[in-house]
Amino acid sequence: MLHTKRLHLMSVLVLALSCSAFAQPGGGRSYVSDSFVLTLDGVKCGFLKSTAGGAISAEVVAEPGSGPFVPKHLGKPRYGEFTLNCGFSLDKSFYEWIAQSWQVTAKPKAGSVVALDRTLTPTSEQRFDKAIITSTTIPAMDGSSKEPAYLTVTIAPGVIQNGPGSGSREEYSAVGKSQQQKAWLPCNFKLEIDGIDCTRVGRIEPFTVGQSVGTDMKALETAQVSRRINFPNLKLTVSEVGAQSFIDWHKASVVEGKGVERNGRLTLFGPTQQGVLLQIKFYNLGIFSLEPSKAEASADQVKRVEVELYVERMELLFGGGAAAQ
Repeated sequence: MLHTKRLHLMSVLVLALSCSAFAQPGGGRSYVSDSFVLTLDGVKCGFLKSTAGGAISAEVVAEPGSGPFVPKHLGKPRYGEFTLNCGFSLDKSFYEWIAQSWQVTAKPKAGSVVALDRTLTPTSEQRFDKAIITSTTIPAMDGSSKEPAYLTVTIAPGVIQNGPGSGSREEYSAVGKSQQQKAWLPCNFKLEIDGIDCTRVGRIEPFTVGQSVGTDMKALETAQVSRRINFPNLKLTVSEVGAQSFIDWHKASVVEGKGVERNGRLTLFGPTQQGVLLQIKFYNLGIFSLEPSKAEASADQVKRVEVELYVERMELLFGGGAAAQ
């Protein structure tokens, strides 16, 4: 019994010594960042919901040789993409950058992601340059959802530098006070399509607008590189009771082969349906699929149909610009 207690005490002592080995000199300790701020071209755009990526790596190159061991060396540095989740309370320059990327007119930007602790003191910073937006994901619209949703934006930088956080706690506190939170609920949306009754559209699946860019960052910086933007299809869920205009459109376009195209718009409103946060214009919408949603026999549920549309072009308008439309 005494031997067992001694072993237990020795285990506790070893664990304590192991933990103390990770303590920072002078009694310091590591903190997990509690918030992140995005800056673009010197402007503190505001707080992000989350951030990921931004890794710096290098390719391992195997050299040719005749010996039994393969010589290796490192290639050029690689800079990973950043994935940013955000609401609608950042500086308008950020959303204008997204809109420009959809028009293939966006210029590369410099900026950083600053990590802050709980007191809003900067702890670290990932600085990037020659960055371009490669994708923007619009979250799902759902008439029954009451949980906030966020945009997901991916940017590809030409170069990344890691370092200590810049700026002061007072500066970031001021950013927090001036950043009016505009939480968006997925139920606060309105879809309009010319000549189509959209009042019974209950859900729009998330969609991603992406563009491919070349790897020549010098050419990218001077806009001398070819870019190609891809606008995705839209998938809607519509109550069967109000789907007749979609059914007629599908019959004319697909069954009769007339290929009727229409324009439309998707508007996102604030928490109380007051104030336009964002609007997306759709050009040359075409219907190519319509089918009943899965239904269980004898189940008490609303019958729905799933509609799929292609889109040739989209245009994003933010805040006041969207409201003016």
